Amino acid sequence: MTTEQQQQPLHSGFAAASSAEDVIKGIDLTGKVAVVTGGYSGIGLETVRVLRAAGVEVVVPARDTERARAALKGIDGVETAAMDLLDPASIDAFAERFLDSGRPLHILVNSAGVMATPLTRDARGYEVQFATNHLGHFQLVARLWPALRRAHGARVVSVSSWGHRFSPVLFDDPHFEHHEYDRWVAYGQSKTANILFALGLDERGRADGIRAFALHPGSIVDTGLKKYLAEEDLRAVGVLDADGRPILDPERQLKTVEQGAATSVWCATSPLLEGRGGVYCENSDIAPPMSAEEGREWSLGNRTAKAGVVPYAVDPTAVDRLWELSERLTA
Repeated sequence: MTTEQQQQPLHSGFAAASSAEDVIKGIDLTGKVAVVTGGYSGIGLETVRVLRAAGVEVVVPARDTERARAALKGIDGVETAAMDLLDPASIDAFAERFLDSGRPLHILVNSAGVMATPLTRDARGYEVQFATNHLGHFQLVARLWPALRRAHGARVVSVSSWGHRFSPVLFDDPHFEHHEYDRWVAYGQSKTANILFALGLDERGRADGIRAFALHPGSIVDTGLKKYLAEEDLRAVGVLDADGRPILDPERQLKTVEQGAATSVWCATSPLLEGRGGVYCENSDIAPPMSAEEGREWSLGNRTAKAGVVPYAVDPTAVDRLWELSERLTA
């Protein structure tokens, strides 16, 4: 099946204003096990809350476990564990502990991320947005593979963004060692990598019952992603009004946390996606493909742009190049 055939909306019955509770209503997930990165803030926290309410046993890995426990205090039965996406040894240790528990892993939601950071490198010299948003999750999935196989039907959900339209993956210089750093280009390549990874993972995992999805959650101002953005930046991109108050308009992708978590939860649990995978989703449905020209028409703060995924983010050649690069960088 071609990308254009795969990237066709299912007319799910949900819309931009649908909440995570809406899309999971009536679905009983008792006995299922999930890992949610970034599950102690923003849409990750809401994802944990609704999954747990549906009966899922949820594990939240966190760099700051005390902060995670405090944020999750009102949700009974959530397990926290130490893990830092920028520390390969930490990822391996978390995965080893999980595998030692003997549990299957039915749902893995890669929700943790950073956005528009100043140029920062990790201990390996890797640019932090690419390392956090993509490489850390790539390594996590690879190490948890036996548990995903053990589920006999697992879904891996990667939270991308329509910010993937900022940039393809810069295969010649992903860590900005040879050309000028741009925080939005760096963010864009990391979000494109999320989509390409979902396609590559689905291809490699479907024989073992592992399906993968990527998604745009919407623009949600009330999350930790705004850490590196000043108030004037947030006004410029159209998420705050002149008085500094959040603008809420889901039809323009300006969503609440509850609405923002909906597509993650839909990808992780919807019966409509049985037998499907390797697709990019928006507004709790599969998003349509876009032309390269349509992708170029989008810009930061443009709230009239159509939904969809640009060609370079679903390019089969780029899928394989990214997989090879990621294996080398996380070996």
